[in-house]
Formats: sequence, structure tokens, C-alpha cells
Amino acid sequence: MTERPDAPTDGPVADGSAPDGATAGRIAPADGPAVGRAAHDAAGSHAPGAATPAPPEAAERQDWDPLASLRAPSDPPLDVLLSGTVFFDIVFTGMDRLPQPGEELWSKGMGSSPGGIANLATAAARLGLRTGLVAGFGDDAYGDWMWQTLAEEEGIDLSASRRFDDFHSALTVSIAAHGDRAMATHGHDLPEPLSAMIARAPAARAAVVDLAGETSWWAELARGGALIFADIGFDATGRWDPADLAPLAHCHAFTPNALEATAYTRTDSPGRAVRALAEMVPLAVVTDGVDGAYAIDASTGEEAFCPAVPVHAIDTTGAGDVFAAGMVLGTLAEWPLEQRLRFASLCSALAVQQFGGSLAAPGWGDITDWWRHLSDASADGDLRAAYTRGGYEFLDGIVPDHPVLGRRRAQGTFALRSDAGRH
Repeated sequence: MTERPDAPTDGPVADGSAPDGATAGRIAPADGPAVGRAAHDAAGSHAPGAATPAPPEAAERQDWDPLASLRAPSDPPLDVLLSGTVFFDIVFTGMDRLPQPGEELWSKGMGSSPGGIANLATAAARLGLRTGLVAGFGDDAYGDWMWQTLAEEEGIDLSASRRFDDFHSALTVSIAAHGDRAMATHGHDLPEPLSAMIARAPAARAAVVDLAGETSWWAELARGGALIFADIGFDATGRWDPADLAPLAHCHAFTPNALEATAYTRTDSPGRAVRALAEMVPLAVVTDGVDGAYAIDASTGEEAFCPAVPVHAIDTTGAGDVFAAGMVLGTLAEWPLEQRLRFASLCSALAVQQFGGSLAAPGWGDITDWWRHLSDASADGDLRAAYTRGGYEFLDGIVPDHPVLGRRRAQGTFALRSDAGRH
């Protein structure tokens, strides 16, 4: 589900993103790779916990809830529930190559952000989903900052998460160079299993889970009416045992990438793989990077393929998480299957053009900017923009037509401003 930076990229990407800094009258972005309503201001660095003054136009903005018209008083308090490990990610960028053993190289840029399951939690919250996260946090300074960033900056419900005494945060250092990355990670098992904390979590309409994680609580959640969206990671053993997919019996959806899907189904193409998976879950989705995404929704009888137009991807960390968040939103919003695929692909495309994993996830300001920039280019006679716009005309009825209070990509670097996005 929530991949570490070395996992295969899950999401297709689309073309036509707005140029850096374009706002279309929406939330003013900060330079840098990540997000946050209280991102660091242009004057300089902020210590953890420091407040950022609201932009002058903030009072004129309105809350934005893409599911508002479908909500009912009887709905659960959360739209989506997530669980997993939160990592403190440090990313070095702007390097000509990866260092050799015993060698020290200087990077031109550096940024940090919450990673791991935080990638998916942030992506979901940015899209307006009421998101709950069950995770264990250390009592170190990194844990303080990540808790504040996720709870206060991103509005994620951490009521079922725990801080553990004398326990330090899991940490990953990632070096990005020429489309490749090298990682070093350190962490420990939590003092308490996540399943014990999940029992205390608020009810949710959906949950996104990892087939390789704890599965004992899925059945009860499904019986309560939650739609379970499952994913699975790369099988380093090479066995690709179909028995690993047994927990799909409790799931509404399964969203593996093409490599995983074909390996588990013993098929030779993502198209054949999605048909095999459609026998196991109501909603089967297979993503194939820049080659698009395939899906079959047995609950509606729809089948769809979504092509993807490549973009210049500078950091694919969390692309699959952003795609999954878009699919959850589209499903809860009851959009047609092709629209769900295109929307999820767009969100993934916007994310991979930024550094920073979780904090590169787009908000509605970013999505609106992309749509308006693409529409303007199409109106000016840009044939490629017109072709791309034709597949996304449904956004006219979705994107807000007023300034919103959503979060947008900006830096979330611990203590100091990030310069990762400049290199």
C-alpha cells in the first residue's frame, strides 16, 4: 500500500500541469517541494510549532468539501481510515550521481517530510477526505514535528494514534540523482501492535490497507459497512504466492501495479491481470505507470482504460498513494469509473513533478490551477492541451469556482526552509 521510496511506481501520470507558481487566484504557494497551510513563510525559517501568518486573502476563502452534496447525518465521522508506519524522510537532491562507498558528495538541495503511511494520509486529506490515521509516534523531536504537521497542518485525525515514551521515530535518508534513488532506513517495532490501536479508531466509510500488513481487523471493519481498498507491495522472495491474496475476500477494491498484478495472477499483461483480479473483488484496478491504468467495477458493470501522457517526473515517491487517494474519493463520490481513473492519474501526475513524498501530494488549489492553465492553453489553440482537456472535461463540474481553504504543495522541512525543489 504505502510504499517506501524504493517501491515500484504505481500511478500513471498525465500531462498539462500548470507552471510552477501558477495560482489561478487560489491559495498562494510557497516555493519548495511540499505542502501545508502553515508552511514556512518567505521571510525565513520557522522552528517546529511556530505559526505562520495567514495570507491576507484567507478571510475570503471558503471551506471545500467535494463530498458535501452526498453527506448525511448518519455518516461515520471519517471518510477513510489508514494504518501503518510513519517515517521521518530526509531527501537529498541536486546530485550528479550517487556516492560510492567511502565517498562524500555535497547535495545542492535538501528537504524533509513525514513519509511511509503519511504519504497516503496526506494525499487523502488534501483531496478533502476526512482522514484518520492509526500509527505509533516516538517521543523525540521528529515525532513532535510529524504529529504537528499531520494533525495541525493537514487536518488528519490522530485520535487513535499513540506517542510512546522512550521510543524514537523511524527514519529514512534518500538520495535522488538522475531519476534513481538510494535509501538508508532505521526503525524499531512498535511497543504495541497497530491492531490494538485500530480498535479505538472512529468509524469510517472506507479504509486503505496493505495485504502484507495486519489483516485481522479487516473483516469487522467490512461488516460495519466500510469499503476496504487493498494494495500490496513488491514480493522480494519472488514467490508471488496467490495465497497472499486471500484477505481480498473482505475487500471492495484491489489496486496493484502491473508487475504485481501479472505476477500474482500468472498473466502476461495488465489487461488480462485486471480481468483475473475482477473475479476476486468488486473493483479491480491495475496501474501501469506512464502506460496508463486498467479497471473493472463489477458493482456498476463498467470497464475502463485510462491512458497517461508522460510528464517530467522528478520524484515518484508516493505516486501510488496519491493515485489510491484519488480512487477512494472518486468511489465515495460515485463518479463513473473512467472519471475515477483519470482523476487519480492526474493527482499522481501533479505529485511526481515535485520532491517530497507525502508533501508533494496536490490539493484542490493545485488541481484547479492545472485545469485552468490547461483550459487557457486549449483556448489559445494548443492542440496537445485541447486533446488532454477533452479527457478531463468532467472537472468543470468538480473543481471549486471560489478560493478554498485547502492545502497546497509547499515545504514541510523540519526547522528550516527546504531547497530540494530548486535542484
